[in-house]
Amino acid sequence: MLCEPVITMSSLSDLIQALQNPQVWPHPAPEMEVVETHISYVLLVGDFAYKFKKAVNLGFLDFTTLELRQRYCEQELRLNRRLAPDLYLDVIVVTGSIAQPVIAGAGPVVEYAVKMRRFPSGRLLSQQVKRLSPELMDRLASHVSVFHAGIALSDLAGLCGSPESVYAPMLENFRLIRELEHESLVTAQLDRLQQWTEHAYADLKGSIAARKAEGFVRECHGDMHLGNITLIDDELAIFDGIEFDRNLRWIDTISDIAFLVMDLEQRGRSELAQRFLNSYLERCGDYDGLELLSLYKSYRALVRAKVAAIRLGQDDVSREARSVLTRDLHNYLDLAESYTRVGKPAVVITHGLSGSGKSFSARLLAMWLPAVQIRSDVERKRLTGLSPEADSYSQPQQELYSERSTENTYNRLLNLAENLVAYGLIPIVDATFLKREQRKLFAQMAEHMLVPFIILDMQVIESVLRERVRARIEQDSDVSEADEGILEMQLQMAESLTGEELAAAVVVTEEQPLSIAGIRGLIDKP
Repeated sequence: MLCEPVITMSSLSDLIQALQNPQVWPHPAPEMEVVETHISYVLLVGDFAYKFKKAVNLGFLDFTTLELRQRYCEQELRLNRRLAPDLYLDVIVVTGSIAQPVIAGAGPVVEYAVKMRRFPSGRLLSQQVKRLSPELMDRLASHVSVFHAGIALSDLAGLCGSPESVYAPMLENFRLIRELEHESLVTAQLDRLQQWTEHAYADLKGSIAARKAEGFVRECHGDMHLGNITLIDDELAIFDGIEFDRNLRWIDTISDIAFLVMDLEQRGRSELAQRFLNSYLERCGDYDGLELLSLYKSYRALVRAKVAAIRLGQDDVSREARSVLTRDLHNYLDLAESYTRVGKPAVVITHGLSGSGKSFSARLLAMWLPAVQIRSDVERKRLTGLSPEADSYSQPQQELYSERSTENTYNRLLNLAENLVAYGLIPIVDATFLKREQRKLFAQMAEHMLVPFIILDMQVIESVLRERVRARIEQDSDVSEADEGILEMQLQMAESLTGEELAAAVVVTEEQPLSIAGIRGLIDKP
């Protein structure tokens, strides 16, 4: 039963204080702790956590009535059970009074809360940034790509995901930060950022609309950053998704991952941001979404700046916290502005037989350069409707490795690489490139687009190649299905680099390993 709303910001604080009495709870409550954000209190009680929504209206959310808080608690439970089913348990009611609350008692409802399973402190990925690894980024990318593939698609006739609904929260960020922060330095930076955002939106409005028509607008998480991800019994749990605004969760999937990429970069782990991004793209094939990535990363950084500004505008912030929040505000604005600068693109291709270490080197280069790795083994399968991990049981002369399939694969690689260069990015095309004609197409494309062209020439002796290919097949540890039969075919058909190609080549051997700085220098050379 609903009663008249009685909770205000101050009375909710009183309620949280009263709930810190162990006698209130129907389960053991040996330890209690309160975590506060700009929109909620989370009360940690024994083995459980209870999230209470603040009675605030911030424009992008409205929790000012009890009925609204009930609705959004129920929404939060439904949405977050998709990615963290063992974490989200129930919506509970608080009855009694603010001074003497009762959990799930009779009488008028005072407040609602989302009940969650509590996990040990210090387990958020945001609290373990130095312990993050490339392997965990691969797991996370797989987890997110499966989630995105399975969630509901937007109604094409609805407003969610339309260019206008994408643009509105971007403008709202600027409005709120200006309203809450009056430093002249911030104002000048906001002017530059808003002008860039307006121009970028005008240029990309058609692409945003096309993405919705193509099915990339889905009911996403909406707030996917390291502070909302944990490992529980070594299983990933992504929690605290957006429940309060349809427009902030019915979004482009590339916007959903942009938050996580931005967060990793802000924390000084750009190489892991690239690892996650490349692993995600390899699994879902959404390379076209990269056209919008800088716009969405800048938007996500501004969301964080807005949150800092909101907390700075609230009265219950200590002097120490205010100093941290002010620093965060400036850092996020600087990061948002960094995304407005276009990088120097280039075209990098690999050259080498199966087992020569092409994919290993390309993956490493993609993390640290940074760049986007495009794998022929993956795209070859994708063209035939297979997932990257699928086993095609192909033989050299059968469909997957037929001459026609190979031609189609290289055409797709060329098209993807050309698009990435147009977006200001560096594609690393991970393929054998054994035929001069294949290499020539990419060299001509780079020349036409006025960008550097680099060949990673992977040189390994034949006996080692055979040993690596056998081991890979036995271990079933890679998407490549090239066996000794395919290696034999490659040895017979391989065409060596021409003199002109050698001028663009960087030789990689066991004695002469890949130099990231060397490749960077070649790209940046005037």
